[in-house]
Amino acid sequence: MNTIRHREEGPQHARTHIHIHTYRVRESREIRRQTHKRVWVAPMDHAELTTEQVLKRDIPWETYMRTKLISGTCLQLLRRYDNKSESYRAQLLDDDGPAYVRVFVSILRDIFKEETVEYVLSLIDEMLAANPKRARLFHDKSLSGEDTYEPFLRLLWRGNWFVQEKSCKILASIVSARPKPQDIIVANGGASNSEETFTTIDDVLKGLVEWLCAQLKKPSHPSRGIPIAVNCLATLLKEPVVRSSFVQADGVKLLVPLISPASTQQSIQLLYETCLCVWLLSYCEPAIEYLATSRALPRLIEVVKSSTKEKVVRVVVLTLRNLLSKGTFGAQMVDLGLPQIVQSLKAQAWSDEDLLEALNQLDEGLKENIKKLSSFDKYKQEVLLGHLDWSPMHKDPAFWHDNVTNFEENDFQILRVLITILDTSSDPRALAVACFDLSQFIQYHPAGRIIVTDLNAKERVMKLMNHENPEVTKNALLCIQRLFLGAKYASFLQA
Repeated sequence: MNTIRHREEGPQHARTHIHIHTYRVRESREIRRQTHKRVWVAPMDHAELTTEQVLKRDIPWETYMRTKLISGTCLQLLRRYDNKSESYRAQLLDDDGPAYVRVFVSILRDIFKEETVEYVLSLIDEMLAANPKRARLFHDKSLSGEDTYEPFLRLLWRGNWFVQEKSCKILASIVSARPKPQDIIVANGGASNSEETFTTIDDVLKGLVEWLCAQLKKPSHPSRGIPIAVNCLATLLKEPVVRSSFVQADGVKLLVPLISPASTQQSIQLLYETCLCVWLLSYCEPAIEYLATSRALPRLIEVVKSSTKEKVVRVVVLTLRNLLSKGTFGAQMVDLGLPQIVQSLKAQAWSDEDLLEALNQLDEGLKENIKKLSSFDKYKQEVLLGHLDWSPMHKDPAFWHDNVTNFEENDFQILRVLITILDTSSDPRALAVACFDLSQFIQYHPAGRIIVTDLNAKERVMKLMNHENPEVTKNALLCIQRLFLGAKYASFLQA
């Protein structure tokens, strides 16, 4: 019984107003008396509570009225609404929705008992889940004297996980449903004759972003903290002011690690909503600047390359399309092999018209970026993609004379890729061009023979001298001649 009594003592966060304190004392005494008349179930882990479990509770509304924590009118409305069918409740909300919102908000404002707070939050969550448009009821003109934001914002930080999760979801819905500025006459307690300070939309957005970032850094719930934060961000980041606030709170870096290929249904949904957030942030210049310096782009490309879920592919492709023209993103995309991935995606049977259009736009944009690249950049992309062909630069002396030292970049990366192509490609044209390019490097680089030999290219090229394709055989022979005889004598033999 001592445990039960302690649980019934009431909340830790009371208002300082004396009359509210008196009501809470009455509430505590009255509820303790009710405790002796009921069989109480042992408290469970609030992190694992469900809405269904909470709504099975029997809340002593009459007791709250006797202690003046709710009015007689509130009690009447609650009796009509509580424990009724969804269709019956829907009719009540259609007839007098703002009145029920006023009741719910006043209870959350004046009653701090955890079980009751959880119950009312569940009623609101259930109401909004059945019809999200009901969030507009919180902005009805008849509620202009009510601070409809304050209870939810307070509970974000002071409640248990169940309370935090419900408060976040409800607050995000209410905020998103608020009228546009030009439509607002008086909203959320904005009456000019009010002497009380009301919670402004700026307070709400700042508090929400702060709480969401806190969840991404250190979740209150091990498995649900991050998903609920990302889910709410996917709704809130539709607003430019939230994007700016999120960037200022250094939130972008918290999303980037979540961009990773997923397999389970739950992780796919989290990935989708994360990518949706990044897409929304791709309309915000400060966010784009951060994305440019992070690992976001390689992660997005890896996701679009490996994902089979259409909605994930669509939102990533839309994001890449937005970023394509920003800064160096276009060149990076080409470096990371996105043109080849886009071609592969275009060949698949997608049903989403927006995705097909975005893929075509991305493809065209990447082609334009490749045209703007220098001759060596173009060559580099051709080699990295493995699409070697007899384009003019391969046999252009000026190209090799001007760019031969560029082959030294990243520890001779391009040479290493050419040699890998000799091992892995089954395309005779690619093999022939790779052999020729190695011979050109030997001819134009002062240490070409030594470098190519040190990279163990000789054995690979010699194997190709017996290739069935005469073009491959010819260029493999040229490469070996230059390796053994030097560029001058090999060229003489070829002539």
